[in-house]
Amino acid sequence: MSTPPLASAKTVILVDTTAIIEAVRTKCWNALVGGRRVETVEECCNEARRGDTLRYGYVEVTDEELGRLRRVHDVDRKIEAQFGLAYPGATGMDKGERHLFAHAYARIAAGDDVWVISSADKASVRAAIELEWGDRLHSLEALAKSVGATPKPALDEQHTEAWLVRMRTQYRLGV
Repeated sequence: MSTPPLASAKTVILVDTTAIIEAVRTKCWNALVGGRRVETVEECCNEARRGDTLRYGYVEVTDEELGRLRRVHDVDRKIEAQFGLAYPGATGMDKGERHLFAHAYARIAAGDDVWVISSADKASVRAAIELEWGDRLHSLEALAKSVGATPKPALDEQHTEAWLVRMRTQYRLGV
């Protein structure tokens, strides 16, 4: 299974909750959803809406912003269970990530391999490496660059290409 090019207009970009929140915070969300086929799952939307209002730096993500997504997928228990059987480490992922990866797993099972994922979570990086999807992971920084957006303020470190390269390398080496 080859990795689809990030710049292709046909490539679907699956984003998790952290990518959504960070793209909104750094004001590159509109450029990203306007320039690419950005999709997610319902649980990631729920998590983004909910947020942690008591947390310093809380970012509100509105229904209007989420409405700019090309598509929001529902993940049923059957798909989640199939993914859990294929990847036992799924229990260590939060619900949004698990649903996003289950959706990606279902896409592969259906013969659709024209997608990539953006997630800045170590559990997602670990899962991607173990599932041999490591090259499908893209940082929010790379996504923003692909649409000519300059995040302002700057992206948090875990959304940068350097962080993702470092994490992928560590997991591939078993560090």
